[in-house]
Amino acid sequence: MKQYLPISFLKLGYLLCLIFGSIEMALSVTGLRHNSFVLGDSTVKGTVGKKAGVTTTRVFSHSSDGYNSFRIPCLAKAKNGNLIAFAEGRKQSILDYGDIDLVYKISTNNGGTWSKLKVVVAEGDGTWGNPTAVTDQETGRIWLFLSWNDGTHSQHGGSFNGKTYTAIKEWGQRKIFATYSDDNGQSWVKPVDYTNSLLPSNYSWDAVGPGIGIQVANGAHKGRLIIPAGRRNIYSDDHGASWKYAPIPAGTFEGTIVELSDNSLMRNDRGVGAKWSNSHTRFIATGTIENGFSVFTKDDHLPDPRCQASILRYSFSPNILLFLNPVQNDKDGAANRCIMTIRLSEDDGATWKYAKLLYPGLDKDSLCRGGLGGYSSLMQTADDAVAAMTEVNHNVVKVPVAQRRFSIDFHKFTIDWIKE
Repeated sequence: MKQYLPISFLKLGYLLCLIFGSIEMALSVTGLRHNSFVLGDSTVKGTVGKKAGVTTTRVFSHSSDGYNSFRIPCLAKAKNGNLIAFAEGRKQSILDYGDIDLVYKISTNNGGTWSKLKVVVAEGDGTWGNPTAVTDQETGRIWLFLSWNDGTHSQHGGSFNGKTYTAIKEWGQRKIFATYSDDNGQSWVKPVDYTNSLLPSNYSWDAVGPGIGIQVANGAHKGRLIIPAGRRNIYSDDHGASWKYAPIPAGTFEGTIVELSDNSLMRNDRGVGAKWSNSHTRFIATGTIENGFSVFTKDDHLPDPRCQASILRYSFSPNILLFLNPVQNDKDGAANRCIMTIRLSEDDGATWKYAKLLYPGLDKDSLCRGGLGGYSSLMQTADDAVAAMTEVNHNVVKVPVAQRRFSIDFHKFTIDWIKE
């Protein structure tokens, strides 16, 4: 029997989520774990089950485990099916610089429950970030690429809590590291510095991903590992024994990459500067490692507030691509990254036939006021569902930096739900 509940109960549920850290718990408290509920004039699916709906859990809660905030999610799947949720553990503040560790949790049951927080790397008071993972399905090794700078520098310079940070202006002040796991994500080797071979000599600021890389599934380069990075793709044809990079056209940053059905590749990136200001969209380029990529062009079907996003090849037959980003695009800035929308394409991203909001039942104003959105990561689970991690900004209304907090939610849903 359908339950018809006023919107105030729904908002109460999400308020409880923000307080207690679990939307699943909040749904239980407000009685919304039913087949459907009515919001305004439309019926919105809100089931928690095997065939429909969204299950949402707070996987990294702010002000916990010794960390102020958690940002920049990355979701990997081990060959045995383990899900590994990575994040930047920001110790002192929500700022992009300072003492930032790379942390993770593991789920052995497709996201049903999560381990205690573990640390990939926390050396010194520098910034370990931009986690970008790819699993080699042939060897089982999970590669994790990271960007790093020391505890005295930041991208643009700045200050916090009495400490001044110098802007990164020289090659090598921002570095590229990689680590790997051979035990399905349980442990990680000490990160290795790849800056000399993978950072172009004319770069100062740089970043990999963040999010996920891919392993090529078809064609002459089957098995190739690819990590998207600033103005280039990093790749390996020998299971990570060696890594190289291939340049791509400029004008974007924080890139995603996906394999298309014709064996070519597509980058779907965050625009920068005038590119974004003139369109407020995502930017697309296609090509190959060997022959290069086309110039990035705007995709008017994908509005974007100048934010990182996620793309995932779910299957080749049927042809299914998934894309996730915040679509509130009237302006940029962390406070405007909301209305997280998952889209499905059946034609390699030429069109996006289906779309759903990740927090079904909340109106757009509530999504934005609640700070439900930001950076994200997508992954197919071992039980063929779709998993997503998304940021939660707890302080959309401007407050002093020291008072701001971020958390990360985990969502699980099905392809059928997207198509409903």
